[in-house]
Amino acid sequence: MLSPVEQFPVLVVAISLLSAFTILIVGGLNKKSCCFISIATILVQLVMSFYILDHVLTVGTIHYWLGGWAPPWGIEYVVDALNAYVLVILLFLSLISAIYSKRSIEHELPSHKIIPFYTLFQLLVAGMCGVTVTGDIFNMYVFIEIMSIAAYALIASNKIGLKAGFTYLVMGSIGACFFLLGIGFLYSVTGSLNMHDLSLLLPPLYGNRVVQAAFVFFLAGLGIKMAFFPLHTWQPDAYAYAPSAVSVIISAAMSTVSIYAFLRVLFSVYTTQFILIYAPLATAISWLAAIAIIFGAVYALAQYDLKRMLAYSSVMHVGYTMLAVGVCTSTTLGLTPAVMHLLNHALMKGCLFLIAGAYIYKKAELWDIREFRGLGRKMPYTSAAFIFTALAMCEIPPGAGFVSILYLLFAFLDAGQFIFAAVIFFSILLTVFYFFHVIEIMYGRVGVEEEKEPEIDEIPLSMLIPVLLLAALSWIVGAIWLMEIPFPILDAVNSMFGLGVVP
Repeated sequence: MLSPVEQFPVLVVAISLLSAFTILIVGGLNKKSCCFISIATILVQLVMSFYILDHVLTVGTIHYWLGGWAPPWGIEYVVDALNAYVLVILLFLSLISAIYSKRSIEHELPSHKIIPFYTLFQLLVAGMCGVTVTGDIFNMYVFIEIMSIAAYALIASNKIGLKAGFTYLVMGSIGACFFLLGIGFLYSVTGSLNMHDLSLLLPPLYGNRVVQAAFVFFLAGLGIKMAFFPLHTWQPDAYAYAPSAVSVIISAAMSTVSIYAFLRVLFSVYTTQFILIYAPLATAISWLAAIAIIFGAVYALAQYDLKRMLAYSSVMHVGYTMLAVGVCTSTTLGLTPAVMHLLNHALMKGCLFLIAGAYIYKKAELWDIREFRGLGRKMPYTSAAFIFTALAMCEIPPGAGFVSILYLLFAFLDAGQFIFAAVIFFSILLTVFYFFHVIEIMYGRVGVEEEKEPEIDEIPLSMLIPVLLLAALSWIVGAIWLMEIPFPILDAVNSMFGLGVVP
């Protein structure tokens, strides 16, 4: 008999789906209730996710059989250290986005779109949770589609986001087709869709061209979903033109889930043995990631639109994570840098997109960085949060960004891959340039003749508190990592995938 906590994985998904229908029905009677229903639902899910994480770390992996059908015939939800960790991250960022959205969405969308917005928002959360907890690869595809379709519509809910939403729809559909083709190829040679079962059946078939082609399809399909260079082309417009609360959740939570899906396929379906057999695979991923880092940093430096600048910065940080994945089999650190950066990037980038939305909330024209002059004194708390988070992104200790880069450098030095360490140092230099350029303008005078300080005009508390919270966490989490407080998730993930010990 399953304990209550062992039933939470299916409840985390189910209550989110039920909440979406509740918002659609109850919202017609009271439109103002939509946001509160969404916040309450995600809060309950977040509490469940903490119980799940505690259970996984203290008792062990959770296995839940849907309908009582044993795998591999039935669908199984499997929660281990990695996806329990990702579940907490995505639900925390979703809760922050939901709280922030109360005022920002009222400002950015017409009133008749409020109900469909929160319905889709809750479906997006349900899809992300489903991708995270499932142990069935076809079920993962279904939830990726739920997550993606909701995201397409949310991006296009803003008039200026119609083209971006359509581009993402086309690119995302191609990615989903690649992913589905990969599943079909594996099923044709194994007759199974259960991830653990596949991991047992595939090793003797690693030389099979169909199995190898399936991996290429997975890499291409999920590469589009996580905006991995050169498959990122949908991302800058989508992040820039989506409603602010949507920019936050797709840049911080959805990108984390997409990277998780790739890690799950790579290590739980194909296993570490596949990477070791085909060594050029890790090298190819590493070099693509290095190019992504340089490309993202250079393009971010060239932007005048703050949200587009942050979007290209995200391309760079996906590169950081994938570079950590590429080197993981050659270092005793294993996946530690990648797993750490999933949390660090989510906190920092989520905060920066909240701040970008805050500036747009106060003045619709504040997309252009050149119009930011004087904002530092007009919006002191929001601008201070921008400075602190930007410093964390610029790898100033003990910020979260510094810890990610430090562990990445340790991994490259351990693996003897010094060229990638040089790439990291160059990207840090560019990051400092594009963030300090924004800060310089924000604290510049509006005019030489202006002597008196402008009147303070801050955003509402329901928007400001999430901003300040994430800005603080960008440093607190970094300090915790640096203090080397025992963090069993990292050891559990490396042990689970047989990483951390170089053969």
